This record gives sequence, C-alpha cells and structure tokens, in this order.
Amino acid sequence: MELNGDITLIIIAVLAFLCIGGVGFALTGDSNSEKTAKRAKQIAANETPGRRVARNDPNAARKRQTQQMLKKLREQDESRRKSLVANDIQSKINQAGLEMPAQLFWIISAVLGAVAAFAMWYSGAEGPPKILGFQFKSQPVMIATAAFVAGIGLPRFVVGFMTNGRNKKLMNQFADGIDIIVRGVKSGLPLTECLRIIAKESPAPLGPEFQLLTDNLQMGMSTERALQQFYKRVPLPEVNFFVIVLSIQAKAGGNLSEALGNLSTVIRSRKMMREKIKALSAEAKASAYIIGSLPFAVGFMVYLTTPSYIAELWTSSGGHAVLFVGFCLYSIGIAVMRKMISFDF
Repeated sequence: MELNGDITLIIIAVLAFLCIGGVGFALTGDSNSEKTAKRAKQIAANETPGRRVARNDPNAARKRQTQQMLKKLREQDESRRKSLVANDIQSKINQAGLEMPAQLFWIISAVLGAVAAFAMWYSGAEGPPKILGFQFKSQPVMIATAAFVAGIGLPRFVVGFMTNGRNKKLMNQFADGIDIIVRGVKSGLPLTECLRIIAKESPAPLGPEFQLLTDNLQMGMSTERALQQFYKRVPLPEVNFFVIVLSIQAKAGGNLSEALGNLSTVIRSRKMMREKIKALSAEAKASAYIIGSLPFAVGFMVYLTTPSYIAELWTSSGGHAVLFVGFCLYSIGIAVMRKMISFDF
C-alpha cells in the first residue's frame, strides 16, 4: 500500500517531534529527578528552607498562632449559627412573616394535595386523563405527581418565595436601623430605648422584628438569648454581625456607637457589592434563563407545527420514559447552571 505525499510528511513530522522530545527528556530527566527526590526528602523531614526560617522567626510563630485562633473562632461561629438556624416547618413559617401554626400549614397542604389528586382522577374517570388533547396512559402516576406537587412542592415554594422577599426588604432597612442606634447611643440614650425607637418608627418587616426583640428584653430574657431568637427568625449574615457586636458589647463593654457605625458601613458596602455582582452576572443569568426555556419553547413550536410527531411523548409508554429521563437531565442541568450563577460572599 503506497502512502501519498501529505501523509508521509505528517508521519515524518510526528516522528521528528518524538525524537526531539525524547532527547530533551534524556538531557533533563536526571536533574529533575534529583531535584524532585531532594524536595521529597525535605517535605518528609519537615525541613523546607521556608519552614526552617519560620521556625526561628517569632513573627511567623505569632502569625501562625493568630491564624489558628481565627480558624477556631470561625469554626465556633459556624457551629453556633448551625445550632441556631432551625429547619423545621414552624421556623420557616416564622421567617416568612406568617402567623400560623405548623398544623394549619400541614392541613392546607393536605387539602391542596387532595384537591389536585381528585381533579386528576376526575379528569380521567371516563378514561385516561387528557392534556392538550393527548391521553396519558399512566393515570396513577399522574395522580401521585399532582398530589405531590400541589401538597408538598407548592406550599413550600410559596413560603420560600415569601421568605426571600421579606429578607430583601429587611436588608434594605437594616443599615438605617443601625444608624438610629448609633445616633441614639451618641446622644446618651440606652440601647433598649434605641431598639424601641426602631420598633415604633421603622416599617415592616424591620419594625415588627425589633418589636419582638424589645418585647423579649422587657419580659426578662437575657440580651444574648433575645439576640439569638432574633437571628433564628432572620438567619442572615448581616444580622449575625449585629448579634455578635451586641453580644460582645454586653459581655466586655466598649464603644458601641463606633462598633455599630463600622457595622453599618460594612453592611452598606456589602449591599453595593451585591448589586455590582448582580449587574456583572446579569449576562450569565440571562443565558441560563434562555437555555433553560429552550426545551419548552422548542417543544411548543413542534406541537404547533406537527402535533402528531410530538404526541408520542404523551401517548406511549416509551414516550413517558423519555420524558422522565429528559426531566432528570434537565433538572441536573438547571442545578449546575444555578450553582454557576450563584455567588456567595
């Protein structure tokens, strides 16, 4: 078999590259291996040059001690925050600003699930249920799905949506509330009176939250316990900073107005940084929304042009399997994109 000229030139070039690479590796391999072996011995013996210098340097030892202390404080603060933030449904209802017991929430969820299941069953009482003119053969699966979405997913989604909106409103008002405390403390007012002013003058949701805080203090609850209850209702990093400042001031004293003034500046800077990140990530979020909506848009256009072609997804068991697999892959893709466009700072 004869090779043409182009293939012969490619083979010769590849062989020449391999030869040059082998010669270079042969010339430099020994020195690199010796350096690697020496470096491995130093690491094994914990005798790197930097560590030998740092071991005799008091500033480096003090720096290591400070880093270890800060790490320990971060771990303690993280464990404290995890212990305060509750995941039960009653705490989530309170964080959303709703005044209802957990029993009522579960009753509403059960009623919604039962209504959705009955509606799906009634639509298929005389045969498989129809959606957009297509019959679904898996009626029990459709009934269970409707009951789960309406009874479990929808109420929790509403509570989460209300919690996020309430937290955003509170964060927009929180720095102004701290400024009221700073001005009140500088003018000679006690801390409890400043908190009472915020509770009376500030709009919801900041006013009601500080009203609960002042009520707990008036009932005889300790400052640390009342602040922990405040953070449990509003588990935000800025509120955690506020709780830490007041807790330290209650235990050790200090210039409260200066500490809260610095905290107000930090909160406003974080808000500006959050808005800047939102502006810079707007393009990525728009791309994620477009990519996420493409399957539904394409499916709808195919349904408008050739309904019989896409009808196999609803009218056959194989189509149901394809829909299930596609939904799983779509959920994974949405989760990955959400992780990519979410920024924590």
